[in-house]
Amino acid sequence: MKLVSACLVGLCANYRGEACAVESLQQAFARGEVIPVCPEQLGGLPTPRPPAEVFGGTAEDVLSGKARVIQCDGTDVTDAFLRGAREVLKLARLVQPELIIFKENSPSCGVNSVYDGTHSRRLIAGCGVTTALLRQHGFKVISEKDIPS
Repeated sequence: MKLVSACLVGLCANYRGEACAVESLQQAFARGEVIPVCPEQLGGLPTPRPPAEVFGGTAEDVLSGKARVIQCDGTDVTDAFLRGAREVLKLARLVQPELIIFKENSPSCGVNSVYDGTHSRRLIAGCGVTTALLRQHGFKVISEKDIPS
């Protein structure tokens, strides 16, 4: 079993209320081989929602209380991001997925890159809050760009 960002299986879960479907993951979902998750929705945020970025540090800094997650309108949504990350961790502990496939660039799910916190659409190396928490607990997380064939 795999955990997968909900938007990647075709669910309208991203901040714009859209999907970012990957055909192979949609097919795996249809066969019951993946469990879709959206940490931001699990944290209580609505869909659609204003875009958010990690501000003042890294995702690991958010987990340790040294950085925040801020929406483009200035709203601090750190608590919702942390709550969602913890919910996905609970699910991962229950399911023990062989692999977790998350949406690149997301402030929750990003694996190799995220936006830089300035809301200027600049990407930097780093991961999202949920990815950081899952990795801290030994789970393997890859990007949809790195799906094995």
